Amino acid sequence: MKVLVLEGGARKSGNTSTVTGWVVEELGSMGHEVERITLQDKDIKGCLACMKCKGKADEVGCVIKDDAISILEKMVAAELVLFTSPLYFWGVAGPLKSLIDRSYSLYIDYHQPTHASLVEGQRQALLVTGAGPWENNAEATFTAFNRLQRPHMAVKAGELFIGRCAAPEDLGEGVKKEAITFAQEIGGAS
Repeated sequence: MKVLVLEGGARKSGNTSTVTGWVVEELGSMGHEVERITLQDKDIKGCLACMKCKGKADEVGCVIKDDAISILEKMVAAELVLFTSPLYFWGVAGPLKSLIDRSYSLYIDYHQPTHASLVEGQRQALLVTGAGPWENNAEATFTAFNRLQRPHMAVKAGELFIGRCAAPEDLGEGVKKEAITFAQEIGGAS
């Protein structure tokens, strides 16, 4: 399976990147082709809400010419997309949020009988780390992610929240096992 990992976090050795690394390693050992993209290193502008992408059901129709176009094209080609981010103010980090906003160009006619999506049937998963607990902290992020599959016409493959993260070296074997189990879940192992 072709897997695209979209990393929203800024710290390449941080908690999210560490947990993502364990997931990617397990997906690779399962025989999947995995590509990781660190969004912080890319030029991704915010959506202009110009609506010029609507009406194009067969291509990424965004008018902004930046790195988001090639990333969205890779997203269209993937069978599984894993969105990863640290929790920032009850949501995902800015670069990932901007790319998600730009994914508006991947579908047309939402709420209409003619609704179509370039990522229809795609498996999508979310991995988030945070310093705090789930309660009164992470729920909104996962609610938003669960709603994303509707316009994308995608399938939620899984979600993982690792809370109370202090430092990568403190994550421990228990978190590593959770990451491996998550990889097996989203990668199709039974």
